[in-house]
Amino acid sequence: MTPGPPPADFAPVDSARPADLQAFPVHIATPDISAFRQGNTGIPGFTTHDSGLPGPHVVLVSLIHGNEIAGAAILAELLRAKFTPRRGKLTFGFANLAAFDRFNSQTPLASRHIEEDMNRVWDDLQLFGVRRSLELNRAREIRPLVDTADILLDLHTMLWPSNPVLLCGPTAQGRELALKLATPATVIADSGHAGGKRLIDYGRFSEATGILAEAGQHWEPAALSQTRATVRALLRQTGMLLAPPPPPAPITFAQVTHTITARTNRFVFLRSFQGGEIIPAADTLIAHDGDTEIRTPYDSCMLVMPSLRVSLGHTAVRLARLA
Repeated sequence: MTPGPPPADFAPVDSARPADLQAFPVHIATPDISAFRQGNTGIPGFTTHDSGLPGPHVVLVSLIHGNEIAGAAILAELLRAKFTPRRGKLTFGFANLAAFDRFNSQTPLASRHIEEDMNRVWDDLQLFGVRRSLELNRAREIRPLVDTADILLDLHTMLWPSNPVLLCGPTAQGRELALKLATPATVIADSGHAGGKRLIDYGRFSEATGILAEAGQHWEPAALSQTRATVRALLRQTGMLLAPPPPPAPITFAQVTHTITARTNRFVFLRSFQGGEIIPAADTLIAHDGDTEIRTPYDSCMLVMPSLRVSLGHTAVRLARLA
């Protein structure tokens, strides 16, 4: 099978933009997950270790995007160490194996997905509908296991410079867990994307708890360290790992109030904003979407994961109010 074109997130844009998509070197090794591809759950890529004692079922998911390899590296570390929880059940998941199989450190952007973003298909209309794609079929395959999760942590990294964040979705239980983990120390409550539901937006997590970690830039060693710290914090919080807590650190919490979706293929930021950056004054111009000005709606507006190169229909940035 020949690789498809790069994802729409990286469509050609105005040459005046500051971002150069060729300038993303890979500074971490591609993890070897060959020993874990079969799994032990009946679902390829998913392995469950059961303590035999009462406790929650925690599911750790990596590779929802095939080129976000830091999460897979940390899960492979735990599997190689034969880590077994002190209580409950712990599942390690490698989601988009087909996209990961195409990962090449020379062209790392080309393997985010094969046919569509696997983190935009988690609604009942798609999961139980008749449409087919490689990613949607894979989501259907892993859905029964996701349905058994009490807590799910979805491990991601980011293309553009940004402070690491925990996304807790709109639920109270997600917010509570994210604030307890406190690593990363920035917690963002949001409702997802116009383009489709994420895994943590799946209906199961109106009752159970789903959170998403964005550990920093793809392919940087710091993303590995942050992912390891977040996973460790969750295992400690759920009683699966006996370890002392880290020293307390200040936590920033923000609520997304506006999700800015590109309405044209001419979306341009005024400069290379960084994720987590706070714009002091309301009504500050930050971007143009064609002829439309994008301005901050209030003072002390946090920019959440601005995508410096975005195309029609994709999330350009989320605007969040500090709590």
